[in-house]
Formats: sequence, C-alpha cells, structure tokens
Amino acid sequence: MKHKLFILCLVIIGSLCHGSTFAENHPRTSILLDKGWGYKPFTNNKKDAPLTPVILPHTWNANYLEGTTTYNREMMVYKRNLEITPEMKDKRLFLYFEGVNSAADIFINYQTVGQHLGGYTAFCFEITDFVQDGNNDLEVWVSNAYRTDILPISGDFNIYGGIHRPCHLIITEKNCISPVFYASPGVFIHQNKITKQQAEISVESILSLKEIKSGLKLKTTITDVNGKEVTSNMTAVSEESVKQPLTIIDPILWNGRDNPYLYNISVELYDGDKVIDKVTQKTGFRYFHADTEKGFFLNGKYLNLYGFCRHEDVKGKGSALQQEDYDKDMSLIKEVGATAMRLAHYPHAEPMYDLCDENGIILWTEIPMCGPGGYAYTGYLHNKGFEDNAKQSLKELVYQKFNHPSICFWGIFNELLVTDNKKFQEYDNPIPFVREINELYKKLDPSRLTAFATCVDQTNYLGCSDLIAWNKYFGWKTSQQSAGKFFDDVKRNSNNQPVGVSEYGAGASIHQHACPLDNNTKRPKREHPEEYQAICHEGYWTAFTERPYLWAKFIWQFADAQSSIRQEGDTDGINDKGTITYDRKVKKDVFYFYKANWNPEPMLYICSRRFTERINPNTSVKVYSNLNEATLYINDKKIGKQRKDKVNRIIWDNIILSPGKNIIRVEGKSGKEILNDTCTWTLK
Repeated sequence: MKHKLFILCLVIIGSLCHGSTFAENHPRTSILLDKGWGYKPFTNNKKDAPLTPVILPHTWNANYLEGTTTYNREMMVYKRNLEITPEMKDKRLFLYFEGVNSAADIFINYQTVGQHLGGYTAFCFEITDFVQDGNNDLEVWVSNAYRTDILPISGDFNIYGGIHRPCHLIITEKNCISPVFYASPGVFIHQNKITKQQAEISVESILSLKEIKSGLKLKTTITDVNGKEVTSNMTAVSEESVKQPLTIIDPILWNGRDNPYLYNISVELYDGDKVIDKVTQKTGFRYFHADTEKGFFLNGKYLNLYGFCRHEDVKGKGSALQQEDYDKDMSLIKEVGATAMRLAHYPHAEPMYDLCDENGIILWTEIPMCGPGGYAYTGYLHNKGFEDNAKQSLKELVYQKFNHPSICFWGIFNELLVTDNKKFQEYDNPIPFVREINELYKKLDPSRLTAFATCVDQTNYLGCSDLIAWNKYFGWKTSQQSAGKFFDDVKRNSNNQPVGVSEYGAGASIHQHACPLDNNTKRPKREHPEEYQAICHEGYWTAFTERPYLWAKFIWQFADAQSSIRQEGDTDGINDKGTITYDRKVKKDVFYFYKANWNPEPMLYICSRRFTERINPNTSVKVYSNLNEATLYINDKKIGKQRKDKVNRIIWDNIILSPGKNIIRVEGKSGKEILNDTCTWTLK
C-alpha cells in the first residue's frame, strides 16, 4: 500500500511539473526533473519493493558507514513517472543529465535508451520514439562500483554514487540546435584573434535537422551587458554545421577579477520568419599566455595566479550540491582574494564555471585521469576501455565548457606515476597515452593551454603539454628553503617550459594545537596542529613571492574533504589540508594568512586563537594583517607596537603569559578606521 501511494505521488508531482512550465510555449523548453524520484538498491529485486523518495541532485553515500571509513560502491535504481502531455505532440524530446556517478543505464517503459560511462560530465539522449502519451516509466540504473573502464580508477577522494547533478527534459521542434552533440550547448564561440582593438570570432553551431529545406536560416546576435546589439550574422542553412564569422570593434575584454565582462551570444534557428529554436550563451573575450621567466599574462598584462584546488564535496551532501553551496564557496574564494582555481580532479558542475566567469576567476579544469600519489594503483591502465573513456571524458569536457572565458588551462592528468627503477615500480607506462591526450586537447581547442600535475620526475613528461606543474609537499620547518631550491631546480630542467605549482600545503585540525617553541616534543605522527599548517604555508608563500616565474600557485586544498584512505588529524577518512573546515563553518588560521596577502581590504587577525589552554608561559603572538603596524595588549596592558613583514605577519616574540586567563588584543589603524581583534588564552 505504501508503495502504491508513493507511485501516485510521483505521478501527481510529475504532472504538476510539466503542465505549468511547458505552457509558456518557448521555441525550446527545458523542464527540471528534480522531484518525484525514488530509489532502491539494485539487489532488492522484488517488484513491489518500496522506493525511498529523493529530490535531485542526490547521492546515496555522502556519509561513511557508521564507525568506518568505508562507503557504498554499488548499483542503485532510480525511478519516476514522466508525463507526456498533449502539448508535446509532434515535438522532439531529450533527457539531459548533468552528471550521474559513475555508470548510467537509461530506460523508458523498460526499453533501453542508452548508457553513459563517467560521473562528471553531462550526457543527453533523445527519447522521442521511446515515450507514449500520458504516463511513462523512467528508470535509471546507477553504479559507482569499481571499474577499469571508467575514470577515475584511483584517487585521494571519494566517488559519490547517484544522480548527483540535475536532470532536465528538453523539448524542441523537429529541426533544432543539437542537444546531443556531446551534451554541449551545440554552439561554440571560437576566439580566433582577440586584441584590445578588435575581437575576431566565429560562432559554430551544430544542428539536428529532420529535414533540410529552403527557408532555414541561422541568426547569431551578440549583445552587451545592457542588451544592446553589438553585431549579428544571418546565414542560410544548407547542412548541420554552420560557422559564422563576426567582428567586434573596441571590445570590452574579460579581464579577470578587475572586470569580468560578459557578452551575450544568441543563436536562433529560423524556419522562414519563425524562430523554431534558440540557444543563448555568455562569454568574455580575452587573450593570454604563460612566460617561462615572467609567469602568466592576461590581455598583455601580468596577472599573479594564485588560489586553491577545490573538490565538489560538502559535509552531509557529498557531491550532490545546491546553488547555495556553490555561492557559499565563491563568496569565500572572493573573500580571501584568490585570482585562480584548479577544479580537482574531474569536471565540476556548471554553476562553478558560471560563477568563475561572472567573478573573474581563472580556471584550470581537468579530466579524472588521476593517481593517488604515494598510495597503491597509479591511475592509468593500458586497456581500450580506460583509454576510450578518457577520450570521451575529454571531448565532453571541452565541448560542454568551451564557451567559458574563465577556463584558460585544460588538465591532462594528476599524479600518474612512472617507473623509475628507484622509488617507483608502477603499472603500465602512461607517457604515450598522455601525449595522445594532449594532442586531442590541442586538436579540439588550440586556443587554450594544456597542463599536467606531477609528483614524479617531470623529465618523463617534457613535451607532453604546454605547461608543467608540480604537486609538492615539504615539512613545516623547511618549506621555504626546500620549496625555493626545488622549483629553481625544476625550472632549470624544464626544457624552457613554464613551471607552476599545482598543489602545496599541509594538514590542520582546528582541534589540535602545538606551540612551535615546543617543537622538540615528540608528537603522534597523525596529529596536525593548526599552527604547523600556518607556518608551513608561510614558508611556501615566502618562497613563491620570490619566484615570479611560477605561472600559478594552487593550494591543496580549498576545504577539507572526504578521502577514505586518510587516517590523520582528528578524524579518519578526511583530508584536512583545507583552509576551511569540511562544513565551511570555520576558516582556519591559514585562510587569514592568504587573505592578508591576497585581499587589499584592511584586516587584522590573531593566530592560534583556538589554542585556548596552554602549559608553556613563553609564547609569541602572531597576527596576520595588511596594515603597516599594530599594537598588542594583554589583559589591557600595552605590550608594544610592531610592523608587518614582507608576507604580512606581525609578530611579538618572547611574550610571557600570566597564570589564568590572558586576554590578547591587537589594534591597528587604516586611515581613520581602527581595527581590533581579541582572543583569550588560559595558562594552566
């Protein structure tokens, strides 16, 4: 009885969703299929087995099995009713999934529509010939089980199973701009030659035509942010691929965070005088390059690229994120002052690319061809299934994200290890295939730069990409000296290719603390004191500021994230190298270190504020600030004034705490504004 009631609810919800939206009668309609779903384990094969109601996006393994760092990698069945209304008669219908992790088999009325392998790119199937009037059974079999023919086969992150991104029903006329060409917009804006004086572009549109006839035309119109037409092109349609040249005189360039200016590109398909389909894209025009000695240049001007590697992973949600999750992360990215992001280690959901376009954040985005560094399994296997899936993922990534101006770098791989007959004895040699992947990127999109992230001798990979980048980690005591020497050495051996930093950092628990003055004290290996993470980053950043040749610097990582192979810090199954906690509620000390160095807005922050109970009276007080100087008070007693150093630290050494509570207060001025920060340390 409960099962019948649930199916009835699905029918009612589906009917309500379709009726109101489709009535607007646009040339193309997209209906969000977020409600009305239920799911069950595939192993529960009883016909009347109840479904658990869910709203998309959804993942079934956002949390570990209780008391473990094990999570489900299995197959689930998602079902809902799909109502085909009279208004849809003689239309073409497409199911568009933004992401299903990792393998998806789609059925309409128990007939196979298609299969997609890979959890981080969109896919689209036409279902026109599979549906009937009225109610239809939509079923999706979803598996995130381990497979060697789906990327990734390994990695330092969890694989969340489910329909973890939105799903849509797209409705078009018989002739349309194709939704099924690699699930792309079907419209590609080629930036052929961009200068400050002129933008020469061509807009390529892929059509899906049931019949090619006279009177079919394609009109592409570019408008500015105010909706004013800048230029347009009307072209007769004689085949399913149409390329239209357009020129903009004195374009407003997309200029990163300084001015992320976006134009609107509208492509309309006409049958005579009637618009029968329309796709609108936003893009920005820019040009860029990386120099071996001087770093990255955007629109002819040096731009210091620094920011984070980010995983799509939020506590309690896994990768099934809502718009507010993307907005929250972007707010934090802007607050700290980052200019760039590396989207690790797979294509991310569309909202993050949109937000980076709108906010001027330069992007590195990559396919999920990755290994787990020092752990077992290298991330590459020389078999046809794996290599075909890598190429498919690459094509889907490029075509789906082609128009995003924020993307400047296509990522080839992360930490694929190579046998060196010393430290590493690995599986199949990935280098020939890496070269093949690079060539495919360059063939599909020669306008962007390719890069890889290695943790092994780069000389194995020289010539495999435009750029080199390293995932490199050093201890807190030696990070500055070690990083400086290491990157100088790899620059000399780079065969004149630009060198950057794809990952660097250290772990930190906001619940674990240690005074660096006590560094001779032996501590448990898994402990990650917050103070040590901060000191480690201070050393890295000091070394990096002295090396402008580094084309980018990406912190590992933006926020803590789940990784079942991790046993460190205060919680098993968490990679705690984030600058923010997994739930996004606490910004660690290191977040404020970078805010002081990256964001010019006046700020003052006392470090080690969570190290509230102490046994050593001798300490230092460290403040991160972009003010020139600040004054320290303890229990309202003025201790003295100090000036900031070159990485925006203000430090008072040899401070002696009194038994009991010590109220630490710092004060500084920015013009007429007085800034304060306070915390309390108790000496036991």
